[in-house]
Amino acid sequence: MKTEKSVFITGAQAGTGFAIAERFAREGYAVFIGSRNGENAKGSAEKIQKEYGVFSKGYEYQTEVLCEEEVKSIFDDIKNTGYLLDTLVLNAANLGIGQVSFDVDIEEFMNVFQTNIGWNFLMARNAGEHMREKGKGSIVFIGSNSALRVTENRCAYCSSKSAIIAMSKSLAVDWGKYGIRSNCVLPGMIKTKRWEENLNNTKYALANYTPIEDIAEFEDIANAVWYFGTDQSRNTTGSELVVDGGMLAQLTPNIERKLWE
Repeated sequence: MKTEKSVFITGAQAGTGFAIAERFAREGYAVFIGSRNGENAKGSAEKIQKEYGVFSKGYEYQTEVLCEEEVKSIFDDIKNTGYLLDTLVLNAANLGIGQVSFDVDIEEFMNVFQTNIGWNFLMARNAGEHMREKGKGSIVFIGSNSALRVTENRCAYCSSKSAIIAMSKSLAVDWGKYGIRSNCVLPGMIKTKRWEENLNNTKYALANYTPIEDIAEFEDIANAVWYFGTDQSRNTTGSELVVDGGMLAQLTPNIERKLWE
């Protein structure tokens, strides 16, 4: 097997996931990128390889159907390429926006769990096989501060993010003896394209009223993932790191202060 370290990041074709990919690439990691769109994954991998000079490859995977063979084929291909993964970052998610509890179709509701819990578990288990063979590894779940304090009309999303915390702790306990660690990063509001364009009025949402009067850039999340995903957090497992500008720390946000124009 090749000696350089490697990371696989789901939902890494753009945004937070791509920033995470760049963070690891800057440190010399081989970077494997997952996306629902194969062309996007390939294009992002090519950007990483050109910019940072590391090996990078993109994979397409579908979230509509829980196909374990499809997941297994991705990790088999990574191994056949010459790598046993050091780090898995589970960034992809079904956001479950606007699911009014009384009205939401049960299949639409369960699709959120299918992605956020079912697929994440399959990814973690297959990556865990790499790490068990290697004798160490790190799994990083991208959760949300909504796992601890919920937002309106996001029942499936918020409850699935709460379940991710429990799943991460379970893997930390079950797999610690193999040298595998599992932790969660819990972001708050992030300056995504959706936020920048103020879709769904997110730019003026309550989550912007943080104590430090700012919300996360992509790089803030990437730095937290880097900590959990590497030996910098060698003795940390089954833990959460909140990156939300202090939003969870306050009881009453100061909504009198001026926000962005």
